[in-house]
Parts: sequence; structure tokens; C-alpha cells
Amino acid sequence: MATREKYTFNGNEGDKITKETALRWIENYQADHPRKVKAEFFGRDLIQKLLNDKRSKGIRVYYAINDKGGHELLLVGADENGNNLWPNGTEKDGDDGGIVVDGGVPCPPYCPGEG
Repeated sequence: MATREKYTFNGNEGDKITKETALRWIENYQADHPRKVKAEFFGRDLIQKLLNDKRSKGIRVYYAINDKGGHELLLVGADENGNNLWPNGTEKDGDDGGIVVDGGVPCPPYCPGEG
């Protein structure tokens, strides 16, 4: 059984890459995984709500399949220990600030300024 490494997040995780690298990697993925939807747009208000939770050090993105078999991206805040900040109970908006964001706008057809 694999052991989990101990880590903490500080909010600076991730790296910057060039546009050329990003476009190449996107093309590589799309060549191996052809789908009609290749990206999703999420508005700043819900992303800001994820980040405004005082416990949040960043956002985790989950690949998911909805009840109709469609592909989804889900966004959820995560704390310094990597714990997801789920809503409590069955509500969409937790009393403690936890939310899960879904419903990104698909590209295509909404892909202006691509490339």
C-alpha cells in the first residue's frame, strides 16, 4: 500500500509556462482525447467565492461525469492540508463557506480569442 506524503499548501503552488508550451500541451491532449468540448469558462464571481473562504489556499479541479454521462469540471476550494472545503450537508452553499462550482461554459461553441 502506498503511503501518503505529508505536505501543506501555502497558496503558491503551480508554475507559469509559455503560451507556446500551453498550446502544444493542449494539442497533445486533444489528439489523444478527441471530444467536442475542449475547455470550459468559469466566471470570476464563483472563483472568487472559492478563494475568499479564509481556509482556502487554492482550488482543486475534478474531472467528473454527470448523471447523463456528460463530462464535467468541478471546482472546490482546498485548505493548507489539501482537505477539500465541501459544503456541509446537502446544501449548494455551506454555512462555513464551502461550495462546489460546476456549469462552466463550454468551448466550443464559446471560444473567442483562441490561439
